[in-house]
Amino acid sequence: MAATKTIAELRVSAGDLERMQAAATVVAECRNIFAAHPRGVFGAIGAEAGSLEDWRHYPDGEVYDPISHAQYFYHCHPTAQRRGREHGHFHTFLRAEGMPEGVAPLVLPETAVADAPPPPQAAPLKHGIRDEISHLVAIALDPRGEPIRLFATNRWVTGETWYRADDVIHMLDRFMIGETEGPALLNRWISAMVALFRPQIETVLRMRDDTVVTWRRRRRGNIFEDVRLEVLCGVELDLDDQLAFLSRTRSEFGVNQCAGTMRLPPMAEGWDESHAG
Repeated sequence: MAATKTIAELRVSAGDLERMQAAATVVAECRNIFAAHPRGVFGAIGAEAGSLEDWRHYPDGEVYDPISHAQYFYHCHPTAQRRGREHGHFHTFLRAEGMPEGVAPLVLPETAVADAPPPPQAAPLKHGIRDEISHLVAIALDPRGEPIRLFATNRWVTGETWYRADDVIHMLDRFMIGETEGPALLNRWISAMVALFRPQIETVLRMRDDTVVTWRRRRRGNIFEDVRLEVLCGVELDLDDQLAFLSRTRSEFGVNQCAGTMRLPPMAEGWDESHAG
C-alpha cells in the first residue's frame, strides 16, 4: 500500500459555500435525529435487529426517485474485505433519464472490442426505461454510522456506463431524492451529503479519471473490466471538521464573501499498482 498523500488546498466560491452551508444544516439536523435512535443511521437504512447481511442492498428494493432518476443503496462487504474502520458504504447513481443534455458515454478502443465483462459486484436494480447509469460516488460509514470516506470504483464493480469526470460532475446537482420515495430522513441526509462534500467529490472524480489514464499508459487490456482494480481513488472525511469549517465561514464572512479556501482531508490511500492486488 502506498503512503497517504495530501491534496492541495481547494478554493470554493461564495455560491459553493452558500450551498454547502445549506446542506450542512440539513446534515446536522438529520445527524441529531439519528443519534436519538438506538440504531442510528442503520435503523433508517432498515436493518432488522440492527444487523446487516453482507452484500445485501439496503433499504430493501433500493431507493429510486422517478422524478430526478437518482438512486442509491447501502451494503457491507464481508468483514475480511472491509477497509480500515469501514462498516459499509452507500453507492449513489444517476440514471440516464435524469442526466443533463449533451453527456455521452466514454468509448475507448479497447472497450469497443472487449470480451464479455465480468459480472458486476454491486449492480443497482434496473429502474426507468434506459440502461445507462452513472455511479457518482461511494460514501463509506464507520460502525457508528459516521461518514469516513468518499471513493470511486471501477466500472465493473457496479456495471455502470462510464462517463468522463466533467460529465459526472454536471450530474451531481441532479442527485436529489424526494422524501416520498423510501425513508424520508435518510433521503434528506444522503442528498445533503452529496451537496455538503461537493468539492471533495469533484476531486475524487478527477482523480478517478487520472488513475484510468495512468493505468492505460502502463498496462495493456481493458482497465474498466480489470478485476484487480476495484477502487480507483478516495479521500478521507471528517464530518465534524467540515461542519465546523462552514460554521466558521458563515460567522466570519457571511454569504457575500467572494471566495473561501478549504483544505481537503488527506488521501485515504495511495493509488498505484500496489493497490491493484
